[in-house]
Amino acid sequence: MRAPGFWTERNALSALLTPLGALYAAGGRIRRALANPQQPPVPVICIGNLVAGGAGKTPVAIAVARHLIAKGVEVRFLSRGYGGNLKGPVRVVPGLHDATQVGDEPLLLARTAPCWVAADRVAGARAAAEDGAHLVIMDDGHQNPALHKAASLVVVDGGYGFGNGRVIPAGPLREPVAEGLARADAAVILGADEAGIAAQLPPGLPVLHGFLEPDEAAHALAGETVHAFAGIGRPEKFFATLRALGCTLGRTSAFPDHHPYTRAEVQAIIDAAWAAGALPVTTEKDSVRLPPDLRAPVMTVGVTIAWREPELLDRVLWKAVSRG
Repeated sequence: MRAPGFWTERNALSALLTPLGALYAAGGRIRRALANPQQPPVPVICIGNLVAGGAGKTPVAIAVARHLIAKGVEVRFLSRGYGGNLKGPVRVVPGLHDATQVGDEPLLLARTAPCWVAADRVAGARAAAEDGAHLVIMDDGHQNPALHKAASLVVVDGGYGFGNGRVIPAGPLREPVAEGLARADAAVILGADEAGIAAQLPPGLPVLHGFLEPDEAAHALAGETVHAFAGIGRPEKFFATLRALGCTLGRTSAFPDHHPYTRAEVQAIIDAAWAAGALPVTTEKDSVRLPPDLRAPVMTVGVTIAWREPELLDRVLWKAVSRG
């Protein structure tokens, strides 16, 4: 989906839709109140957010997994597999599965650790445990009450924050900020806190600061003219990353999050880029949704997360492991 422009401001349309947002929030509240969270065989750390798309959950999930793997923890990922048609539980096999089957994010997660896709999160956690997991990292699911979580990390984009602070459809929030943060064990602010997020967090909630950094290969793009395209929650973040690398953006194309690229769309982008003497460039998440034989001409920019306070991350994660 593409986020409506008014989700960043409180205008007349947003105000008009606020009663519907209240109903949406009430529905989530009732769902959680009636739920009976199931205890999984191993601890589950949820990497979630409060807004619809674009916060950076998947890069955080990967960074947390790498942090734990480096300490000898057998990690498995669990994902709903948004955009895929397999209900699971199924272990993602890159090269065998594609984004139409398991979604784009699980294909990225599976590059770091085994990833299970399951519409039923409880069944997925059990399958991951049977697969040898010491700990499961669930990408998204903060609003899903079916599974008991040892810890929930809420990811917030430092530039976007909570948008206009209203609940879907009046704004981008999946639930009211105070309610979502009340169930969080830590907040992760990605990038500079331009939206004043820290001031909106409850006292005592641990705050982790992470910064997206382009991977080593991306630095080769410095000084190049590029045609950048992205179908992620906030494509402008990707375009800003390229500018920071020293790229000249000859053209940009923004698509909705999880956009299923057609062959004609991708070929048109490649042809236009080459005709203009530019390089076609996209994100890792977009790359797995391209037709396989058209991936080679497109430069992919990956990102990693640098933590400002890794020792605090350690404390949050080990507390979750002992609690689970």
